Amino acid sequence: MNVQVLLVIGDQAEIVAAAPPEERAEPERYAAEEIASAVGLEAAQLPGKQLVAAVGGDSRLSGWQLP
Repeated sequence: MNVQVLLVIGDQAEIVAAAPPEERAEPERYAAEEIASAVGLEAAQLPGKQLVAAVGGDSRLSGWQLP
């Protein structure tokens, strides 16, 4: 799934589907350091980044990658 990091608040990153704003669900929060480590960036570099993530059976995202 293509996603975008909206912003980082403290140790959490707000993630939304990479879709037009009117088609997006509410942002979900994930551990910023986990995402940053997976894609080889600092957490402060995440806002605005487009990423690819796998959707698990519990609808949570994981397997973060740069496109």
